[in-house]
Amino acid sequence: MKKHINQNSILLRWVTGIFSNKKAVLGVSIISFFILIAILGPLGTYDPTAFIGTPLSPPSLEHWLGTNGQGQDVFSQTLSGARQTLFVGFSTGILVVLIGALIGGISGYYGGRIDDLLSMTINIFLVMPGLPLMVILASWLPPGPGTLMGVLVLTGWAWNARVIRSQMMTFRSRDFVSAAIVSGEQNIRIIVVEIMPRMLSLLASSFIGASIYAIGAQVGLEFLGLGDISTVTWGTNLYWASNDMALLTESWWTFVPTGLSIAIVSFALTLINFGIDEVTNPRLISERIWRESIPPSMIKNGITPVFKKDE
Repeated sequence: MKKHINQNSILLRWVTGIFSNKKAVLGVSIISFFILIAILGPLGTYDPTAFIGTPLSPPSLEHWLGTNGQGQDVFSQTLSGARQTLFVGFSTGILVVLIGALIGGISGYYGGRIDDLLSMTINIFLVMPGLPLMVILASWLPPGPGTLMGVLVLTGWAWNARVIRSQMMTFRSRDFVSAAIVSGEQNIRIIVVEIMPRMLSLLASSFIGASIYAIGAQVGLEFLGLGDISTVTWGTNLYWASNDMALLTESWWTFVPTGLSIAIVSFALTLINFGIDEVTNPRLISERIWRESIPPSMIKNGITPVFKKDE
């Protein structure tokens, strides 16, 4: 019962700290907005695959973001493209963290030959050239979201596994882990219940980094025509904009909304990552507490205030 309360208190303190940080709150709000429009947005717009207007028509009251080279509504395609792009990006982030935590956690906790074998596997994937491997696999396998997720997970899990392994080796020598071993707890329970909650900030940051990587890589592969170009995603929107020579025809509305959406989502995820770091990084916490204790009138650039403590 005491351990259960302790784990809940760790999670509660972490969530409370995140939602008290302005950067994290802004990032979560932006991501929530994009998830909402990805789910509900396509329900109130044109069919994104329907030919409903003159090709390459500029923005108007009828078509807010104009039409693309096939006469399809760009606004509808931007909203509909968010659904699969965010789904693949966040799903890939979850899988990358789960695989990295499993392999890195087991490697760092057990050590010995298990660590040698798993470390060798991690190193092999780390030295593989990621971009050429992604291009080769995406061009060889059948196109689709499942293929993209598999390729991105295969080329992205090793970095997280390396970081989690190092952190796990640090926790392995802590007193609470030794006490859990002496009390007879199973190793898998020690890893999942005792250690992983204390790595929550690292896991969250790993998920955010993996999601940004997955969204960018997915869009890049689809822009190169290595995805399913018959589906509507942010990557295929850019592919068709390039295919229709949007830059030469000055049809900026065919690629700016999608590019801006990708940039805003990445920016929001980065804000969340900064917020997590400010809440969980001991050095930044001590700096914030110190700054809050100094009167604003004493804060000057290049001058360190000195306090005399009354005895």
